[in-house]
Amino acid sequence: MTDDADRIREEFFAESQEIVEALSRDLLLLDHGQKEGRTDPDLVNSVFRGVHTLKGVAGMFGYSELSESSHALEDLLDQVRLGRIALTQTALDVLFEGVEVLQRLLGAARGESHDVDLEGYARRIRNLLNSAVERDSDSLASLDLDPGVLSVLTEYEEHRLRTSVEQNIPLYQLRAKFALATIDTELESLKQQVKSFAEIITYLPSTEPTDDDALELVILCASRRTLAQFRETLSSSAIVVDLVARRAGSVVPSIVPSRPGELFDLPSARGSMFPGAQLAKDADVTPRAIAKTVRVDIEKLDHLMNVVGELGIVKSSVSRIIETLSERPELKPLLAELHRAQRAFERNLASLQEGILDVRMVPLSQTFDRLGRAVRQASRERDKEVRLAVTGADTEVDKLIVEELVDPLLHIIRNAVDHGLETTEARQRIGKPITGTIALNAYQKGNHVVIEIEDDGAGIDPNKVAARALERAILTEDEIADMTVEEIRQLIFLPGFSTAREVTDLSGRGVGMDVVRTNIGRLGGVVDVQSEVGVGTKFTLTLPITLAIVNALVLTVRGQVFAIPLSVVQEALFFDERGVRQVEGREVITLRGESLPIARVAQLFRLDSGHATSMSKPSPNAITPQQARRESTKTRAGSTRGFVVVASLGQRRLGLVVDALEGQRDIITKPLGKSLASVKGISGATDLGDQRVILVLDAPSILNEILAQDGGHHARLPS
Repeated sequence: MTDDADRIREEFFAESQEIVEALSRDLLLLDHGQKEGRTDPDLVNSVFRGVHTLKGVAGMFGYSELSESSHALEDLLDQVRLGRIALTQTALDVLFEGVEVLQRLLGAARGESHDVDLEGYARRIRNLLNSAVERDSDSLASLDLDPGVLSVLTEYEEHRLRTSVEQNIPLYQLRAKFALATIDTELESLKQQVKSFAEIITYLPSTEPTDDDALELVILCASRRTLAQFRETLSSSAIVVDLVARRAGSVVPSIVPSRPGELFDLPSARGSMFPGAQLAKDADVTPRAIAKTVRVDIEKLDHLMNVVGELGIVKSSVSRIIETLSERPELKPLLAELHRAQRAFERNLASLQEGILDVRMVPLSQTFDRLGRAVRQASRERDKEVRLAVTGADTEVDKLIVEELVDPLLHIIRNAVDHGLETTEARQRIGKPITGTIALNAYQKGNHVVIEIEDDGAGIDPNKVAARALERAILTEDEIADMTVEEIRQLIFLPGFSTAREVTDLSGRGVGMDVVRTNIGRLGGVVDVQSEVGVGTKFTLTLPITLAIVNALVLTVRGQVFAIPLSVVQEALFFDERGVRQVEGREVITLRGESLPIARVAQLFRLDSGHATSMSKPSPNAITPQQARRESTKTRAGSTRGFVVVASLGQRRLGLVVDALEGQRDIITKPLGKSLASVKGISGATDLGDQRVILVLDAPSILNEILAQDGGHHARLPS
C-alpha cells in the first residue's frame, strides 16, 4: 500500500507541476495581448480550468493550503471571466503572484523550504474582488432569439453573448444535422473550422424533429465576417447559416475601455463554488489523445540507463574476447557466427540507448516559461519596460539538465533587468527604444546545446570592473595593465565580485555570476560573456545534451588512464616539444596559424615531479583515430611520442598534453562520493569492463582553471 501511495503522490506532483507550467505560459500570452490592447477569451478560460483542476486534486490529496489558494485564485478568475473585473496589469500582477504562490506551495508539499506570504496574497485578491462590477443584462433584449435558447445558456455563455452584442459583433445561428454514429468526429471537425474565424458561444439540440439515426444542432457564433463570407467559408449545403437579427428600436449599450487592454472580452462560468461542472463543451481533449502519452518516473529511466551502460561494458568485453579468439584459425567458422551475433547485439543496444535518451529529453520551454514570469516580475519591480524575445524553446535537453538550469538562468535574467538595461529616462536620453529587449535563444550544436541570453542595455564597462577589482584588492594595477579587455570582463565570475553600488532584491549582493559558472560547470558546461559598452551584453552557455551515456576518448598519462567526453574533443594532434613557446606566461603551440594554449595533464595532477617527457615528432599534424590508436601502441611500447587533445567548449580551446590514446568508449560517469566531490578537474569515474576503473576528466573546470590564470604560473589541480 505504501508503494502505491507513494506512486500516486508522485503522480499528483507531476500533474500539478504540468498545470502550473501551463498556467504560466497562458498568463504570459495574456500579458502580451493586454499590452497590445487585446484579450483572448480562450486563454482566460484555459487558466480558469487549470486552477480549478489544481484546486480539486490538491483537496483530494489533503494539501489544504494549496487547495485554498487555488480556490481564491479561481474566484478571482471567475470574476475576470464574467467581465466584472478588467484584465489590467494590476489584475495580471495578482494572477502571476498566484502562480508563484502555487509553485511554492507545491514545493512545500514536496518537503522543500518555501516562504509564502499567504495573508498578503489573499488580501490582494480580496481587494480586486471588492472592485468587481455587475454587468447590464438589457443588451440581450435587443436580439431576435428564441427565449428558450436564452433560458438555457450558462452564465459563461450568456456573458460571451452579451459581450459580442456590446461590441457590435454580428451573431450567426448555424443549423447542422449529424449522423449519430459519426457525430463526435463530424462535430469536432466543424468546431475546428468555425473557430478559425468565429467564436462559438454555445451549441444546443434543435427542437425540430429529425430522423432516429440523426441529431440536429443549433450553433450560436459571433464573427466579424459578413453573412456571405460566413457561408462561403463553410462551403457546405448541409449547414444552414442565418444572421441573428436585432429588434427594431433596440439600443445596445457600448463599452469604452478606460485604457488599451481593459476590454470586457473574457469568458465566464457560473459563479458557483465549483464552476467547472458546465465546461465540458470547452474541454476539447479526447481520451485517445491522453492514451498516447504516459508519465514515467525519471529514476526508472536512470535505472534503465545504468542497465544500458552495463550492457555497453559487456559489449566491450565481448569485442575483446572475439579479438583474442581471432588468433585461432580452427575457430574461424565459430568466429563468423560470433561476429554476426555481435553486430546484431551492437545494433540493438545502440537503438535501445537512443530510445532511452530520447525519452529523457524535454524541451527547454519548461524552463523558459519560468524565465518569462521572472522577467515580468523584475521589470515591474524596477519600473522598466522589458520585452523577452524567445527562440528555440523547442530545443530538447536531458530532463536532469533542464532542472538544474533554472537557477543559473534566473541569475542572468534578473541581473540583466536590474543592472544591464538602463532606466526608461536613460534610454530616452541616449535615443534607445523605451522598451528594453532581452533575447533568449537556444539551439543544438553537435552534441551540445547553446543557450544565449542577450540584452540591449548599457553593457559591461571594463573600466568599472577594473576599478572594482582594485578597490577589493583582487588584483594590482600592474596585473590589470597586463590583461586584455575580455580578461577583465571575466572577473565578474569571481566569487563575491559585483560592480553594483546598490543592493537590491534582484542582484548586487556579490553572489550570482560565480554561482552561474559553478552550476553550469557541474553540468559539464561553460559560460562565456561578450559585451560592448552602450550596446549590450551576451552570455553564452554551452552544455552537453545529456549527462547519461557519453562517448569518451580514453587516454594515458604516466601510466594512469583517464577518459574525456568526446563531445568536447575537437581533434587529436601529434605533439612536438620543440613547437612549444611562451606567450604572456602561458605555454602555447601553433595550430593552423593560431596560438593554442596547452596544459600538461601530468603536471595538472602531479603525476611526476619534473617536466613531461620530451617529444620528438615535428610540428603538430592532425591524425585520424586509427592512426592515433596505432601510435598510442608505440607509446606504450616505449616510444617518446605524445599527443595534444584539443578540448573545445564554447569560445574556449585548450590543448591537453597526454602520452597515449587508447580509443573511444561509451561510458556512464559515476560520482566519486561526498568526500571527493570537490576535487577539481575530475567529474567522476567509469568502469571500462576490463577490470579497470578510471577517472573521467572534467573538461569545463580544467578549461576554466587554466584559461583563467593571469599568466606566469602553471595551474595545478588537486591530486
